[in-house]
Amino acid sequence: MNSLEYNTERTKLIIPEYGRHIHQMIDQAVELKDKGERNKMAKAIIGVMGNLNPHLRDVPDFQHKLWAQLFIMSNFELDVDSPFDKPSKELYVNSKPNKLEYPQSYPKYRFYGNNIKKMIDIALEWEDGELKDKLIANIANHMKKCFLNWNKDSVDDKVIFDHLADLSDGDLVVPESKLPLTDSSEFLKNKVKTNNYKTNKTNNKNRKKSKRRY
Repeated sequence: MNSLEYNTERTKLIIPEYGRHIHQMIDQAVELKDKGERNKMAKAIIGVMGNLNPHLRDVPDFQHKLWAQLFIMSNFELDVDSPFDKPSKELYVNSKPNKLEYPQSYPKYRFYGNNIKKMIDIALEWEDGELKDKLIANIANHMKKCFLNWNKDSVDDKVIFDHLADLSDGDLVVPESKLPLTDSSEFLKNKVKTNNYKTNKTNNKNRKKSKRRY
């Protein structure tokens, strides 16, 4: 009886998404001495890789990606004729993705999120006029919607106006022509519909799972 082989003892996969069999096929192709046979096997491997995404396998850009990944998984040792330029090992090994910058701002009213503050900053730069009035009204309505997502009951419009003034340093005021704001019941009604839809969807999945198959 053969002893068990653990993944930790195996060669590390370069692109794990393709699995160990694809990597083993590529290793076999690298070891072939005849270039014609290597070319045939490389095309066969590309076909298998493309079958994982059949709707994209014939797209030229996707084909380019598959061939690049083929060379990468061979550790750039596979010598075959590719319809695309072979990627540079130095560029692949030495290049690193840019560091992802996380937002460092901490909004005063966190239930509104950072996007509301960005919208307010943009509104402050606009010239006075009908378009700016509409933007301010939309911001206030969106703030009300966000507030109701955080507080399930209701909210007085004055609270929204005070928060808007606070976040804009008193420079943004909802025009009289755009009052009143959307009624809280409208936002809550849409929220109930969404919650009911999610609940029904979950219940349907649970019913299907609970059915016994014979």
